[in-house]
Order: sequence, then C-alpha cells, then structure tokens
Amino acid sequence: MPPTVSLIRATSYQAAQLRESVVAVLAPLGGIGAFVKMGDRVLLKPNLLTGARPTKECVTRPELVRCVAELVIEAGGQPFFGDSPAFGSAMGVAKANGYLPMMAELNLPVVEFHGKRYETASESFNHLLLSKEAIEADVVINLPKVKSHMQLTMTLGVKNLFGCVPGKMKAWWHMEAGKSADRFGEMLVETARAISPNLTIIDGIVGHEGNGPSGGEPRNLGVLGASADVFAIDVAMLAVLNVAAHLVPTAAAAQRLGLAPALAEIEFPLLRPVDLHCPDWKLPEALMPIDFALPRVIKSTFRHLYIRLIKEPMSAYQKVD
Repeated sequence: MPPTVSLIRATSYQAAQLRESVVAVLAPLGGIGAFVKMGDRVLLKPNLLTGARPTKECVTRPELVRCVAELVIEAGGQPFFGDSPAFGSAMGVAKANGYLPMMAELNLPVVEFHGKRYETASESFNHLLLSKEAIEADVVINLPKVKSHMQLTMTLGVKNLFGCVPGKMKAWWHMEAGKSADRFGEMLVETARAISPNLTIIDGIVGHEGNGPSGGEPRNLGVLGASADVFAIDVAMLAVLNVAAHLVPTAAAAQRLGLAPALAEIEFPLLRPVDLHCPDWKLPEALMPIDFALPRVIKSTFRHLYIRLIKEPMSAYQKVD
C-alpha cells in the first residue's frame, strides 16, 4: 500500500482549536486509536533542542505535546516524553520552554534517555547507541518541529529521531560521520529506521527558518502533518517548503536507500503539498561543517573515549524487532 500523509492548514496553538486540528489530521489515519491500545506505554518524542531561546520556536510546542498526551490517555495509553537535548537535560529544556504546568496537570513524566546497543539494518552503523526508553516503548509518537538547519539544511521527522541517540554519542557521530554529509545522512536514516516511530505528527504551525536549528527566527507556516511513515512525511514537507531533497542529507540518504517514496507515490487524503505551498521559506545563509570543524585534539579525545563502542563484539548487541 502507498504511504499516507495527512496534511491540514492549522494556525493556532489555543487548546480547543489545536485539539480540533490534531483530531482532524489523524482522522484519515484512523485516529489515535489506530496507534494506541489500552495499557500501551507511549513515548512522545518532541524536539527539545535548547532552553536558551524559549520564544523563538526552537522546540516542539508544549501545547502540541499536551494535546497528543491527552488523546493517548483517552485511548487508554500511558504517555511519557523524553529527549536527549543538544544543550542541557530534557527536564531543564522542558522547564525553560513552559512544559512544567502541562506535566503537572497530566502527571506526564519526562525521561532522560539512556543508551543501549541495538543491531541496525546496516552493519555500518551497528555501534549506534540508541535510547532503550524509545526502543522498549510500546508506541513511539515522533513530534518534530519544522526548522531550517545550518548543518543539514532542514530538520524534520527523521532528524528529530537523532534525539534518541543519548548524550555525548551525538558528538561522537558528528566526529565519526560528519566528514561526509552522505554518511551522516545515512546514520540519521538508520537511526530513524531502528527507532521506527509508529506515528509522526509534525509541528509546522509556526516553524523556525533561516539559521536554525536555534539561530533563526519564527515563521508562521500554518501546517500540521501526520503519517505512520516518517520518510514520507519528510518528502511531503520538503515539497511544501519547495526544498530539493538533494540539499537535505537525510532526504537524499533515504532516497538512496530506497526508503523515501516519490511524491507521486504518496496518498494525500486531505490537502496536498501544493495546497500549502510556501515558496519563500528561508534556508540557512551558509552551511556549517557537520563535524563542527573542531581541532584535532578534541576529535582525538572523542575518538579515544568511544573507541571501545566500535570494538565491542556483535554478540553484545540486541536486535531491534
């Protein structure tokens, strides 16, 4: 069956309107009940990048996380949320971005991700450490923010799942794979394939354009999207933003690996990308090196710190079902 991407126009984070929008975007997919069953432990994976710019739309809005959590609870699920932020802790970033009232009202716990080795589809990336909290959850709902990115051009559904690589391992992968945008993109795709989110709901009501993921500015985009196929929803959002896939390492890698459908192969039961077209979305002014262009001594430190991860035998890894 062709992948389905549900797209709607959504312009408000006000609770009642947002709930109406989320219910509407999920309806063609069967609603939340198609993904969450009674007793399921459900990880909500927002983008919790940083607490440094709380008014600049650098993270997934707490209003969206709250709305999805409420729907999960109504379906009989047990939601929790977590991330491994680039800067600070998940709790610290959540607090800085206004998550605490929602967490208290819903008794919604936040978890700090801890790593465990899991065998990936590609042997080239079998030394990935992935969040056991994500792998062991019954359901993963991916909640990315639409943002430009100074290293990867755009960050959407696939890139958001890099947050399931815990702590300093992110820095290791920037060093190990960052010399090649192709390899880094493939690592992100393999991470997304291993996590295999059941549902992706993308927050494009207000995006973050320009020198993202944190140095740009908010942009009223007015888009909410949902799909069970994280690769398909990225294809659709790039079409909305008029951004070519070859400019985005995750999208280009997904195409090479045969995971990203062509736009014409996607079923759009509601609006199509052309109906939401944004022809003047701002990309970064210039791209930065993925490996941060760090001095050799720092790269050497990371290399020696994590070299044991690469040498550990495959017998120690757990397969991802």
